[in-house]
Amino acid sequence: MSKLQDLDALPKVMGDDGQFHATDEAVDLSGTPIEAWVALLFFWALGLTVFYQFFTRYVLNDSASWTEEIARYLLIATVFTGAAIGVAKNNHIQVDFFFRFMPARLSYAVALLVDVMRIAFFGAATFLTGQMMQKLGSYKMTIIDLPMNWVYGVVMAGFAAMCLRSIWVMRIHLQRGYTVLERPESEMTDR
Repeated sequence: MSKLQDLDALPKVMGDDGQFHATDEAVDLSGTPIEAWVALLFFWALGLTVFYQFFTRYVLNDSASWTEEIARYLLIATVFTGAAIGVAKNNHIQVDFFFRFMPARLSYAVALLVDVMRIAFFGAATFLTGQMMQKLGSYKMTIIDLPMNWVYGVVMAGFAAMCLRSIWVMRIHLQRGYTVLERPESEMTDR
């Protein structure tokens, strides 16, 4: 049978004066990476664009045609800058099952190989995106007369940020002597 907690023993939220008394901890944004601020800007621009689209479509009954295309491109920008945050936190999807059964030295070597392959992948993706931008040349967006290379430039910057963050993650792994694949409970802030 479960034991019910005594409600009077819990911390009080309401004071004796009948007012709500709660204090929040101070917010510390000093550890927020630059990629997060850029992603936040793109996200807010996306939100405002979608709101404008909703407003013109359902309130004014005259939808702005450019909002659909710009919202799509802002979503792409948000995803690629936000993915760099995932690389910095080293919390993208990864399989650590086999690392539990490998010898420690093999596990460390394979984990470092994963780091090297991640750096190589993001470096190659950055390079290939740059090549694609060169081939596109002066290709314009469908509805708005802006270059498509702006969109691909943000994608390339996202890949470049992921590549740089992957190098940073590998450096931390080398400094502390283990990776998150070997110790899934660890975080990037553990040193």
